[in-house]
Amino acid sequence: MSSTISAYTPVTTSGQITFSGLGNGTDFDSLITKLVQVEQSRITTLQTWKQSWVDKQECFQELNSAMLALKTTLEGMDTEGEFLVKTTDSTNSSVMSVSTGSNALDGSHSVEVVRLATAKAMVTKTGYSSADTDINPSSTDADFKYAYQGTTYTVSVGANASLTDLASIINNDPNNAGVKASVVYDGSKYYLQMRGMDTGDAASLIIASNSALSGFGAANFSTITSNASAQLKLDGWPTASDAYITRETNTVSDLVSGLTLNLKSTGKVTITTATDTDAVREHIQTFVEQMNTVRTLLQDLTKYDSSSQQASILTGNYGLQIIDTQLKTAVAGKGVGFDYTEDAFSVLSQLGISTDAEEGSQTEGLLIIDGDRLNEVLASNASGAAELFAANYLGRTNSSDMALSSYISGTTKCGTYDVSYTTNASGKITGATINGHEAIWHSNSNLITGSHGYDEAGLVIKAIDVSAGTHTGSVSLKQGKTGELVDLLGQLTNSTDGPLHILDQNYDDITAMIDDKIAFEQRRINTYASNLRKRFAKVDSMLSTYSQMQSQLDSQISQLSSSSS
Repeated sequence: MSSTISAYTPVTTSGQITFSGLGNGTDFDSLITKLVQVEQSRITTLQTWKQSWVDKQECFQELNSAMLALKTTLEGMDTEGEFLVKTTDSTNSSVMSVSTGSNALDGSHSVEVVRLATAKAMVTKTGYSSADTDINPSSTDADFKYAYQGTTYTVSVGANASLTDLASIINNDPNNAGVKASVVYDGSKYYLQMRGMDTGDAASLIIASNSALSGFGAANFSTITSNASAQLKLDGWPTASDAYITRETNTVSDLVSGLTLNLKSTGKVTITTATDTDAVREHIQTFVEQMNTVRTLLQDLTKYDSSSQQASILTGNYGLQIIDTQLKTAVAGKGVGFDYTEDAFSVLSQLGISTDAEEGSQTEGLLIIDGDRLNEVLASNASGAAELFAANYLGRTNSSDMALSSYISGTTKCGTYDVSYTTNASGKITGATINGHEAIWHSNSNLITGSHGYDEAGLVIKAIDVSAGTHTGSVSLKQGKTGELVDLLGQLTNSTDGPLHILDQNYDDITAMIDDKIAFEQRRINTYASNLRKRFAKVDSMLSTYSQMQSQLDSQISQLSSSSS
């Protein structure tokens, strides 16, 4: 009796059994693959879930970038000097050029430059054949003395020092208050030149007559230019022919409010200042466009289509709802420290800027500009509009009993503060509060200071009326819309505790949790696949045994049949 062995042999790879085909026709390898694929779908579901959170994080990053770009734009126009553009023309720029600030008043002025401010310059009368010629042939040091702006300076010149050495000694003297020494060459000889670096009547340079250094006394120097102050007349004033406005330098910033006059030569000019309303309008349009960029992105990320019942990726997200609400409130609300009655403009709607509330409009929910209203405002009060946009710590009180003395920028918060103080019969402060908080008061100076830990910290108010009794009023520090939004955007995009950062961190935790689930599922499926292969290996072995037994029985039956015949 013979037996038949199945041609199938299990194959193992890296400890796992694979089936390349069975004698009974059953493909266990394909069966195991299908069963594992069913389990693998759970990992696919987790990966899809994780990707949805990753996509949300990418949206946060996109929004954060857009808000940072808006913040950068607004930082470029958050002072009145940047927002309220003024231009000033000079009828003769060779006599005078003008730099213009935001506080310059529109109008014209006639300025006559009678004399420029000059500095004192002196040079030695005697020249030397070489800059390295020995000017102190003695064997001992010799002092060189000069006076500048009323102070006398002495330097020690060593034996065998040259003209170049003397210039270096003067320039490197740590006590030198503004005199420049140099060696000059006229084409045949070398000379020492002394020049005061300041202009004006007070910038006098005098060589001492008792200098021990031979050849360098007062009698040995000639004056090239004398020091003198600039002389001007503004709109014909002073009226006397021999009376002038004097300034120590040729840069005059305190003669016409908001203007810096750069004097270049003598002569008469007319300077005309005007507000560049086109530039102001462009700033406002940029403000609206950049705000709408962020608003549009927020709309796209959170919109819901009721007709198709389709939601955006971040519809209903509480973090974006907070951001959207805070930005809209800042834009629509009253300016920080502004007053509806005291200020020409206190809300943007007064300038013609509002939110489009028309349902179905292409600009629904976005800022729009009423061009006619804006043109009217800019034509009549451009400075008031600029103040609403870009005021920065602009102070005001509503009572003559008190005055704003000072504040600490960056510490004192802009806003309106209620002030109350009490004085006795001697005119001394006996108590004070700011916004209901106990304030620090100084009886000798009548100053009231906001306490640490409150928004008014660093705010200093001077009590004007010190008659016996209680005095009340309010003090305001105004901040324009651009500055308010810069501060808000800084908070919203803060990389430590800003809402977007917190959401991003929370989503990092969620994706890390999903990664853990995916890793767990992968380990479970690997174990499941390994167990399947072991189980089917046993089945394969059993089937192989049965196949052999069947072959043996078939052979025996065949032999019996042959014998009986």
